[in-house]
Amino acid sequence: MSGGVDSSVAALLATEQGYRTVGVTMRLTDGGDGDINDAMSVCVRLGIEHYVFDMREEFDREVMKRFADTYMDGETPNPCIICNKYIKFGALLEKAGSLGCDYIVTGHYAKVKYDSGSGRWLLAKAADSSKDQSYFLYMLSQEQLSHILLPVGELSKPEVRELAETNGFVTSRKHDSQDICFIPDGDYVGFLERYRGIAFPCGNFLDLSGNIIGSHKGAIRYTIGQRKGLGMGFNKPMYVCRKDMNANTVTLGDNADLYSRRVTACDVNMIGTSRIDRPIRVMAKVRYTQREEPAVLEQTGEDEITLIFDNPQRAVAAGQAVVCYDGDCVICGGRIVRGE
Repeated sequence: MSGGVDSSVAALLATEQGYRTVGVTMRLTDGGDGDINDAMSVCVRLGIEHYVFDMREEFDREVMKRFADTYMDGETPNPCIICNKYIKFGALLEKAGSLGCDYIVTGHYAKVKYDSGSGRWLLAKAADSSKDQSYFLYMLSQEQLSHILLPVGELSKPEVRELAETNGFVTSRKHDSQDICFIPDGDYVGFLERYRGIAFPCGNFLDLSGNIIGSHKGAIRYTIGQRKGLGMGFNKPMYVCRKDMNANTVTLGDNADLYSRRVTACDVNMIGTSRIDRPIRVMAKVRYTQREEPAVLEQTGEDEITLIFDNPQRAVAAGQAVVCYDGDCVICGGRIVRGE
């Protein structure tokens, strides 16, 4: 229970469905007492026990360090995906056993169901497509999926808020968090400078031919596809196409230079099937905010998938996730290595 409305209603629904429910809030960073108090208040209303697990050490090791390492390598990590795998449905699932619990119940907008034909647990989109979070859960294993309940996946956000208000939860009108929990001000570079104790030096902007065309404030400060905030003017719109963290260079080009049809990913997790034996048609997206696009998916290695999109995809960023769907169900996903 994060102290938000979604997990509050998830606890309500689990209790109403007859489960012996306990509330757990994870302390992941320093502070956050307000959220903990809100979660506790909801548990009091529900008449269930509430525990606070100090998981700052695990969170620092598994999420913050991975985030920093990936960012320093010039990639664009998604810490929520990492947290779901290693903390919320990893370390927390292990701790659940100490409370005698068989399932983790969360407020994620997605569905988990068992397919008797394939003998596999499936991850499907939420009923409310505008809130669907299946993209963030693609890394979950079959074992993890078998111990997860996602009751709000059947509801719309207005229905969730109405249930919270009807039951007198202090979280009923609480705003959804849009920020990374350990970078609430959105200043990634400031976080990295504090976390690693270093400052990032200035470097050179390059054109696609490798010619120096200006200076920048450190390659770490720029993202693929970025146009605004480059710190200097050019005679035409310029976009970040590549970064070289070792050389501390940022390569700029035209918007047309940002498009890729072929996307390769590693760290693959299969959900809908154990292996892809032949090329198949899928719908896929290379970032959470993007709509799904048609593509041909092929497994090109034991831990590699390749997608050929019907339409070129803009600003494909290494480190982000590509997630593939068959209808409402997630087939697989992986960490993007490159777009071509």
